[in-house]
Amino acid sequence: MAVTPQVGLLGGSFDPVHRAHIALAQAARDALDLEHVELLPAARPWQRGRLGAAPEHRLRMLELACADDPRLRVNPIELLRDGDTYTIDTLAALPAAARYTWILGSDQLANFCTWHRWRDLLRHVRLAVAERPGTPVASPPELERALAPGGLVRIPFTPRPISATAIRRDLAAGRPVDTMLDPRVLDYIRTHRLYLDPETP
Repeated sequence: MAVTPQVGLLGGSFDPVHRAHIALAQAARDALDLEHVELLPAARPWQRGRLGAAPEHRLRMLELACADDPRLRVNPIELLRDGDTYTIDTLAALPAAARYTWILGSDQLANFCTWHRWRDLLRHVRLAVAERPGTPVASPPELERALAPGGLVRIPFTPRPISATAIRRDLAAGRPVDTMLDPRVLDYIRTHRLYLDPETP
């Protein structure tokens, strides 16, 4: 009998991808016994403003950050689609042969009920949440009522005080970011002169 693969999904702008992103993907994979985790860079997240780096740069940085771990995979599905990025459209386009777990931080969990067609998402995935610095894990009451038993699992994860916003500001100001980025990602940023604009949000 064929075994249904258990696949984790971690979406985001990854602008740029940093060590906490990779650590979260690995923690979820190991704690939830997932076959692999797919990292999905968003093209145009509808809840975010202008991104700091073009899609091709964010994709390449993700590939570099995941290069040493064969159980982390980069899926460019959202970059290949026109228009705003909606998670529900991504899930509908993924192969139906796997069972999916959507990995998110506690800050995203708090805002989950603002996502486009969020109730429909719950029919496609279970949710796995990890604590983010300054945001305890707490489901909105509306989400709690909508979740099926086992529809939300906790990822054992020590929050890391790293944010892409802070990294972009530090890069623009010339401050060191070596401890927050994979050295290959940092080399790529320097080679392509990314995030030098102090006006980048």
